[in-house]
Amino acid sequence: MRIGAVIQARTSSRRLRGKVLRPLCGRPMIAYLVERLAQAAGLDGIVLATSTEADDDALAALAEGLGIACHRGPLDDVGGRMLAAARGQKFAALVRVNGDSPLLDPALVSKGIALFRKEDAELVTNVHPRSFPKGQSVEVIATAALEAAMAEAREPAEREHVTPFLYAHPERFRIVNFAAARPRPELQLSVDTEEDFARIAAMLDRMTEPHLAYGVEALIALADEIAAESCVA
Repeated sequence: MRIGAVIQARTSSRRLRGKVLRPLCGRPMIAYLVERLAQAAGLDGIVLATSTEADDDALAALAEGLGIACHRGPLDDVGGRMLAAARGQKFAALVRVNGDSPLLDPALVSKGIALFRKEDAELVTNVHPRSFPKGQSVEVIATAALEAAMAEAREPAEREHVTPFLYAHPERFRIVNFAAARPRPELQLSVDTEEDFARIAAMLDRMTEPHLAYGVEALIALADEIAAESCVA
């Protein structure tokens, strides 16, 4: 069974336009995510799913430069775009990844994939309910299950956010959740605003080892350290 990561990303983000290409400590933000995904056990490939809009030409070109595949589809139909990307790579299942999560812990991706195989699941998730920080989200979805969901999903939000239809029908899909030992669902480790971007930059600046050495617990400690100093100031 081929399982691959599908990164959903676009440059026309509503709140922080162009964030995935924005230089973060000298590199495009999304490059950190690709490097981290390459460390995950059980992945058979990585593909970027972006739009056919001219705004995303530079993002598609970067994917080629990073050595990963790229699929381009409709801007607003994210679910359809993700599904087409998985089909194009012949993935029997896909790990849905957001491009605004530069420090996603590859160990969480590995855990999600292992659970997917072990439990014969159709959706393995750590976001329903959420216990990990935002930016550490993992959803492993059977391509056939996503295909069934997209065939029936009619609401724009169901197609934009990809998995709501599956969560709304637990009687139809085999869903397995894995949770954090120490829940921190309120912590923001994805990038949605200028403040978020500055937080990630500050965390990278404080790292004394390569960023790949920092798993979710070490990342939480860094974020908490920065937040505590801000409160004192």
